[in-house]
Amino acid sequence: MTSQISPAIESVLVLEDNFLIAMDMGEILGALGVKKVHIATTVEKAMEIVAAHPVDFAVLDINLGDETSFAVAESLMARGINFGFTSGYSDLLTLPGHLREIPRIEKPFSEGSLSSLIAAAFRPGNP
Repeated sequence: MTSQISPAIESVLVLEDNFLIAMDMGEILGALGVKKVHIATTVEKAMEIVAAHPVDFAVLDINLGDETSFAVAESLMARGINFGFTSGYSDLLTLPGHLREIPRIEKPFSEGSLSSLIAAAFRPGNP
């Protein structure tokens, strides 16, 4: 049985360099009640989406091949938009100090882990 995320989130940015993984995440988010999923495979595209569309939440893959999602994370923080990280690497990548407390899940993700990531990002006291 599919659960709904709380709080209700209508628009989510997914920054993931693997388009198939991004599409899978989009399907899971839709099943959780998200009405609009914006998919970006590069930092540049993610920044364009954030500037042009209202986004309630973002899921950022940390390692995007030759770049990281840290610039997008900074932009989201400046706008007061909650987000969480995904990573295919456990301890191989060191997050900058101020991003270490951001909720994170490892790939492969599931509906449950993605739902938990969103819930953790909206917990009081989260950066």
